[in-house]
Amino acid sequence: MVKTGHVRVIRQMTYRPAGRCAAAVETMTFERLRELNDAGTQRADFHVLAVIDDGRGLITVDFLHHPLKERSAVWVPPGAVHRWDDIAGVTGHLVLFVPTAPVTHATRELVASPDLVAHWGIPDADWPFVDAARNHLLLEASAPPGECSTELPEILLSALIARLRPPHTEARSTHPVFRLFRSSVEAHFREHHDAGYYARTLGYAPRTLSRAVQQTTGRTAKAYIVDRIILEAKRLLVHDRLTATRCADALGFPDASNFSVFFQKATGKRPGAWQAAAAVE
Repeated sequence: MVKTGHVRVIRQMTYRPAGRCAAAVETMTFERLRELNDAGTQRADFHVLAVIDDGRGLITVDFLHHPLKERSAVWVPPGAVHRWDDIAGVTGHLVLFVPTAPVTHATRELVASPDLVAHWGIPDADWPFVDAARNHLLLEASAPPGECSTELPEILLSALIARLRPPHTEARSTHPVFRLFRSSVEAHFREHHDAGYYARTLGYAPRTLSRAVQQTTGRTAKAYIVDRIILEAKRLLVHDRLTATRCADALGFPDASNFSVFFQKATGKRPGAWQAAAAVE
């Protein structure tokens, strides 16, 4: 199961499978989650994928609130700060898995995305297939220790992800230029904040890069980079309790003043004010 270690504000969770079968995929019910949940904020180094059968609730993922409902799905990627706020009446299952668990090219590419959709409804026409894929995974996960397989749960996880069809999957998969840009931003946003750097590094004209990003996300390349930096800044400010000076250093800004101006322009608040307001929530 998942072992936890406490720090000042956020609970860090590390994936450590239990038992003799060191699987890269684990499952649990919402009933079990309620036993473990302390209503605190968490950050994990693994993916959390939930299929909700019934009930209403709330989850907060990276400072955005998502109302939960029947026949919907939740996806919390590694590094995302999240809190299960109200799950007393929710039924369903959670699948915990490491980033390398999916076995198909499409699902591996999907889980590598840094901007996954956190919550979406499952269409009625898709529900029987999602339910069947989920139940097959649960059955395999319940196999006796002597009969457990590390390969089958990974195959069945990939089938479940494919059946869930997260709403961002199809659009993202058709834009190879954006996929390269997205990966490069994720690797270098702490050091490089300008779109021109990514265009030069990837070998595309700035206009070609901007068009690909705009078509895929509805945002300019610059706006995409800014949003990624701001998300990381919020995580550092609230959950790691870093000062503006330390955030500036971690995110590649020359000094705290430069970072503060950048942050205020994007959010409307100075880092310290935003940190104080978010901490109260």
